[in-house]
Amino acid sequence: MEKLIDKLHQKHTLTAEEYRSLLLCEDTTTNVYLQKKAQQTTIDRFGNAVFIRGLIEISNRCRNNCLYCGIRKGNTMVSRYALSRETILSCCREGYALGFRTFVLQGGEDVSQTDDWIEETISAIRQEFPDCAITLSLGEKNKEAYQRFFKAGANRYLLRHETFNESHYRELHPSEMNRDYRLQCLEWLKEIGYQTGTGIMVGSPGQTINHLVEDLLFIERFQPEMIGIGPFIPHRETPFAAESVGSVELTCYLLSIIRLISPSILLPSTTALGTADPKGREKGILSGANVVMPNLSPADVKGKYELYNNKLTGGAEAAANKAELERRMASIGCRIVTDRGDFIKERM
Repeated sequence: MEKLIDKLHQKHTLTAEEYRSLLLCEDTTTNVYLQKKAQQTTIDRFGNAVFIRGLIEISNRCRNNCLYCGIRKGNTMVSRYALSRETILSCCREGYALGFRTFVLQGGEDVSQTDDWIEETISAIRQEFPDCAITLSLGEKNKEAYQRFFKAGANRYLLRHETFNESHYRELHPSEMNRDYRLQCLEWLKEIGYQTGTGIMVGSPGQTINHLVEDLLFIERFQPEMIGIGPFIPHRETPFAAESVGSVELTCYLLSIIRLISPSILLPSTTALGTADPKGREKGILSGANVVMPNLSPADVKGKYELYNNKLTGGAEAAANKAELERRMASIGCRIVTDRGDFIKERM
């Protein structure tokens, strides 16, 4: 297996069968070797820097009914909210004072937050914080909307494809949602000029090793600037309530593989990792991740944006506890940096 890992490290590509062999390998020595290669690749490219993004969860209203999601339209137990523009700007001001230079606006596909409203909100943030990056994670839109948001000042867009396999996509989403449209959105985002992110849930219901191979091959082809992956965690008010939590170990293994596929990629160690394992955040960083996204959302809504059971909102997950996050990163030999942390393509 070390030869396969060396090939991936040098060539940044494997065949489908080679990825399958790597994913099926349960040898501890292979795991350690892969992790060390990913760690060294990250250090060679970024040193020991970990970029921070300030996450603002702007709405938990959503028009969609994805089977895995705690804020799905069909969940009548959710206390719904949508932040005002002034509240969002207040969150940005708090984050800026703490040293954040990237703000991530994340939310469900809330029809009350129209494209006009989103465009005007982005413009207001851009005007007040000209030196900051603005990342959006607001779901599927049409191309014109993405263009408007980009022109208004958004720099990055995160839209997880969730799974490349079409039949698996149908297992996770209602019939009115379409995998091909999700992929089309990603193509539009790249074409417009966003630093574009995608990603998957590891261990989602029905997922197989072959599905993961398809995901890795898609990531190779698409060459996103960001990848967000985390273990699947069920939510009690969804059809998948009784399903098992995805593997933290496999998630970290995949983080290492993705780092070798794309050495310059911006790779978060996600909240889901920290929720599934008390040391999950650190494990992700040690596997090749180099981004963390503490939460800047107002205290009174953090608990309402519950995509999955027991989603972390306090401790090092809260932006106000930046010192705690710095301490935890220092404990594994890393340092928090407060610049924008833009994607910079590797020189060949």
